Amino acid sequence: MAGSSRGGRPSSRRPLSVQRGRPAAKRRGANNRLRLLVGRVLLIGALVLAGGKLVQVQGFQAEALSRQAEQQRATPVEIPAERGAILDRNGNQLAFSVEARSLAVLPQKAAQDWATRLAAEPNIGSYEDHLEELAAFVHQTLGDEVRGQRTDERTILDTISRDTSYVKVVDDVDPAKAAAIVEEFPEVISEYRAVRVYPNGPLASNIIGAANWREDQTPASIGGLTGLENSENNVLAGRSGKKIVDTVQGDDVVIPGPGREREVAAAVPGKSIELTIDVDTQHELQKMITDYTAKSGAKSGSAVVLDSSTGEIVAMVNDRVYDPTDIGSAKPEDLRNAAVTDVFEPGSVNKIITAAAAIEHGYYEPETELQVPGSTQVADRVVRDAWPHDTTTMTFTGVFAKSSNVGTLMAAEKVGEDAYADLLTKFGLGVRGDSGLPGEESGYVPPRNQWSGSTFGNLPIGQGLSMTLLQMAGIYQAIANDGERVPPRVVRAQIDDDGTRTEAKRPDGVRVVSPETAATVRDVFRAVVQDAPGQSGTGKAAALPGYQIAGKTGTAQQIDETCACYSNSEYWITFAGILPADDPRFVVAIMLDAPTGTPYSGSAAPLFHDIASYLTQRYQIPMSAEQSPVVTLTR
Repeated sequence: MAGSSRGGRPSSRRPLSVQRGRPAAKRRGANNRLRLLVGRVLLIGALVLAGGKLVQVQGFQAEALSRQAEQQRATPVEIPAERGAILDRNGNQLAFSVEARSLAVLPQKAAQDWATRLAAEPNIGSYEDHLEELAAFVHQTLGDEVRGQRTDERTILDTISRDTSYVKVVDDVDPAKAAAIVEEFPEVISEYRAVRVYPNGPLASNIIGAANWREDQTPASIGGLTGLENSENNVLAGRSGKKIVDTVQGDDVVIPGPGREREVAAAVPGKSIELTIDVDTQHELQKMITDYTAKSGAKSGSAVVLDSSTGEIVAMVNDRVYDPTDIGSAKPEDLRNAAVTDVFEPGSVNKIITAAAAIEHGYYEPETELQVPGSTQVADRVVRDAWPHDTTTMTFTGVFAKSSNVGTLMAAEKVGEDAYADLLTKFGLGVRGDSGLPGEESGYVPPRNQWSGSTFGNLPIGQGLSMTLLQMAGIYQAIANDGERVPPRVVRAQIDDDGTRTEAKRPDGVRVVSPETAATVRDVFRAVVQDAPGQSGTGKAAALPGYQIAGKTGTAQQIDETCACYSNSEYWITFAGILPADDPRFVVAIMLDAPTGTPYSGSAAPLFHDIASYLTQRYQIPMSAEQSPVVTLTR
């Protein structure tokens, strides 16, 4: 019977298909459970590894990785200190710094940022349109030019359109204008700069010098190049600060935007220095020396004015000057301060030392008469006066008023070599001074133990030794200051950023001769400018009506290198004088290098007259109580 088993009982067995499928399903379930287990194990393992790495990164390596990331984007940058000013004795600015900005952009980064923004804001326009707007705004804000840099739209657009990581747009921008540009276009980078300003142009450039306080130089390279800007750099420069800025990775370009700079240490401003120079006197002397050097046909010319009681340098000029803002265009000879760097033989101006020695040791009085021949033998050489004459009766005053070489050597012989050598030292010759002016030379005086027989036939008349113009002025300052030499100086004080003033230490004076000797020497050298029939001195053109003047002319032969002998055609022309002789206020020293071919070539006395005339007006110097008496020079 269908549907039943044998024996008549219903069958308990399932159909064959069912019997065969049951074990297959069991196998598949087991496999799935196995795969699930393995997946869970692998997932747990991965999570454990990730967790371990996270613990390592956030725990053990967190500080190091954070520091490494910071180093990749943060860059320490020096903050330049504000440079101190240079002032004249009355507080007038001779050099100072003006704050400015340098503008730059990151063209490639700016283009990428604009593309990202454009994807989110399709209506903002093209990057090229944006650059045109930027160029137009810069031109509108700055005009066509900034300190010689073109800032018209086309120039700016060409600059910012370059395919480069960084480009400078313009330097020396007014800070307010730079801020307006950055506010309108934040992608523009504004960097601090300072422009060194010399309001009087080339005036006193040989003294003040020049500094490279501009452009894109690093603070470490900023400083003085020449003059006091260089020698006083430690005072003027101050101390740089430090800030941290965000930069493009792998580059030193600062990323613009707020929060990108953090100041670490503030900069300390430099101190200002006040000089002894009077800018008005400097200005007038500059015109005078430039004009007279040209008129005399000289290769160069210099003049110095000292305060007779303090030794302060009131003015110091050379005919060659330069533009301190364009030092690259200056010639090497323009950069020198010839008044302290160039040495020369002074000639007869040096005879005042012989006169002082002879009076100090009591050998002569102003009226003492000497029988002066036209020449004299000194060792192996013959010394003559500048004009031929037989033996002539000259007063001691007349010897110097007429500038007699022979009479001067007669007086020097009385003094003796040792006493004379001692006085040269006291007058500061042969020793580098401490004026504060860079490049100051010492001049040359032959050591006493090296003097030959003819040395003492040269030195008293101003040959065989050399000096700077400042040293020559110092000789006359000692005589003007009652026999006490005060070493010249140019720095008067330092002034802190808060206005605190620190006076420079006044150099100690050196007693050279007694006050009485100095007064007598001044009286003797008044006769140099005397103008009387038959009794005129060699420097009468230096006389100034209403004032007593004491001074001395000088004409010194230069060395002819072709024969290593003294030239008969090239001379140093000098003059040094005291104003007024009866109540000294100033000393003026002048040197002209090889003037020739003009009516002004033979003497610097007329230039002294012009300088003295200006000084009496500028400083309202009262006229002398009485005029210099006419004295006898020759009989």
